[in-house]
Amino acid sequence: MVTKEQVEASLTSKLKPIHLEVIDISGGCGASFEIEVVSEQFEGKRLLERHRMVNAALEEEMKEIHALSIKKAQTPQQWKPPSQDSATLTKDA
Repeated sequence: MVTKEQVEASLTSKLKPIHLEVIDISGGCGASFEIEVVSEQFEGKRLLERHRMVNAALEEEMKEIHALSIKKAQTPQQWKPPSQDSATLTKDA
């Protein structure tokens, strides 16, 4: 069984992300994950190349993972972190 922590550790060590979110969507059995990853290593790479980099970083884990949904694979310049202003506006509305 692959854990969320294993996926995070592999992606962190190989892609050095500035933002990483891993969600186990399999109900705890470690078979399906959704990820968002933002890394400088994606600079100058097309989306397909970025996805291949993620899959390569998870080579061992992919032997047990049945589904991997890469929601975001962005460069730091492309990524817009959630701002406090929009959260405040939403809360007050």
